[in-house]
Amino acid sequence: MAQRILVINDNQEILELFRLLLEDEAGYEVTLFSFAPHELEEIERVQPDLVIIDFLFGGEKLGWQLLQKMRMYRPTAAIPVIICTAALPEVRVIEGQLTSHGALLVAKPFDIDELLSAVERALTTLRHELVQRNRRVMLSEERVKAEIAGEGEPESSDPPTKKRTRKPKRR
Repeated sequence: MAQRILVINDNQEILELFRLLLEDEAGYEVTLFSFAPHELEEIERVQPDLVIIDFLFGGEKLGWQLLQKMRMYRPTAAIPVIICTAALPEVRVIEGQLTSHGALLVAKPFDIDELLSAVERALTTLRHELVQRNRRVMLSEERVKAEIAGEGEPESSDPPTKKRTRKPKRR
């Protein structure tokens, strides 16, 4: 089964270009949105392996806002994101934050091979990193909940080990 990519851009010609490149040339399954969804359930419903989004929609930083919301919503938190935009001055200011949120940057106009390379990297390396980070966060949350409940450390999936204790010597 082909990996699913969701492309979000407010320009229909750009969307069709992405469809040609990603579906016809690279063999991915592509879903197109011509608007930045307000409800993350719309992204969750598509179940993409990757989201490619523009940074600006009608002059507003809706791509950045969507990325932030995706990272705060568990079902979309581990989906890799590529910000593909011509708004380089605005994006350069927050490039470190984009990286910390697990997003790659591809500048428009882009080289086809550069885009396909970024897609491959996002679907392999970046996805693995995001999944690992989410596992660490979930473990931390479980520990905090257990401590609050007074249970100490949460149970591990590892089998318990026997502790050896010495009996005091009798004299």
